[in-house]
Amino acid sequence: MTKNINWPSIYRGASPVQLSVVIPGSKSVTNRALILAAQANSPSLLRRPLVSRDSQLMVAGIKSLGTGIEERVVDVDGVQELHWRITPARLIGGAKIDVGNAGTVMRFLPPLAALAQGDVAFDGDPRSYERPLGPVIQALEELGISINHENRYSLPLTLQGNGSIKGGKLSIDASASSQFLSALLLVAPSFTDGLVVQHKGEKLPSMPHIEMTVEMLRQFGGNVEVDSNSQTWSVKPGQLHGCDLVIEPDLSNAAPFLSIAMVCGGSVTISDWPGTTTQPGDQLRSILTSMGGSVTLNKNGLTVTGTGKIHGIDIDLHDVGELTPSIAALAALADSPSYLRGIGHLRLHETDRLAALTREVNSLGGDVVEEETALRINPAPLHGGVFHTYDDHRLATAGAVLGLAVKDIEVENIETTRKTLPDFPGLWSSLLA
Repeated sequence: MTKNINWPSIYRGASPVQLSVVIPGSKSVTNRALILAAQANSPSLLRRPLVSRDSQLMVAGIKSLGTGIEERVVDVDGVQELHWRITPARLIGGAKIDVGNAGTVMRFLPPLAALAQGDVAFDGDPRSYERPLGPVIQALEELGISINHENRYSLPLTLQGNGSIKGGKLSIDASASSQFLSALLLVAPSFTDGLVVQHKGEKLPSMPHIEMTVEMLRQFGGNVEVDSNSQTWSVKPGQLHGCDLVIEPDLSNAAPFLSIAMVCGGSVTISDWPGTTTQPGDQLRSILTSMGGSVTLNKNGLTVTGTGKIHGIDIDLHDVGELTPSIAALAALADSPSYLRGIGHLRLHETDRLAALTREVNSLGGDVVEEETALRINPAPLHGGVFHTYDDHRLATAGAVLGLAVKDIEVENIETTRKTLPDFPGLWSSLLA
């Protein structure tokens, strides 16, 4: 990804806002829908899908396996709306797939590619080589798929598909990423014998994402049974059917925008916030309330109203780890200490998020103490400086949040936000102009 010069964050201070924001679609929902639609027995229509680096990599990967994807812009009640029509076809090998640094792409696509006939090569950004992929590779090997990874159990790799996967029973340790489990569940209906998979390891992170996978499998006609006591998921073999699906806004990406109300005072409304959802970002409602905001949800969307005073929080973010950078930024501006717990798995994301947040907030005068699985954040007067992002989109948006309250913060490589937000700098600037 091209790095531009440092982006001067927009300082606003205690100047209340009244904003309404339309957040692009959910990456998690978009990329799961693409995997499911590619296996269906009829076309699917995805309305308002996310167009970002991660979703475009997934689209390119699925197209290279033979699936048809047609993009159209449609007039819906006077509003231009993007639609993707996915036409499934027999999966074919001979493809070379670039995963970038997208966890969903590097983990969800290999099991789908294993259903193709022929070799499929996977490569990505340098950081993708360091991100854990071993449990998915090991599971596919146990299911009879031949994979050349030179005994690294990581990218780059070449997978030799033979057109089908028998399936059966296996165990997996998904404690480093819930995506390991989702990757197998999403393609399990296409296995000849289905799949019974048990998680064996430490506590599963990001359970809402597992629930999202199960719910979406059922939407596409999958038969899934969950035994929470034994942490076992059973997927029966069967044909998925196409779906007509409206992609929810990405609620985790709402975090920096809702933070504007918390930092500056006033209110921010996120349009089209769903009444019920499996997205982890929905927990922003309770988190921001605990930090001093007030939250309302109605037909207009979700509105957070803040006073400009932020309270510290002691919270286990294990299930909603992707919210950590924005919550950490708010905590650095709070009037009392915070303790963000249960987030050791964030060391394996786009970057080591615990180390990066500690380093960058402290470089601006902050007082962050890094623990193995937690961050202690104490109030401290902050000053300007460069906030480095380590090619991590959520670090970049955290830097922008801090810049609301602290003059002269520059965010390095703001373009990394394209991973899940098509034009974060443009949207941020237009709101605060």
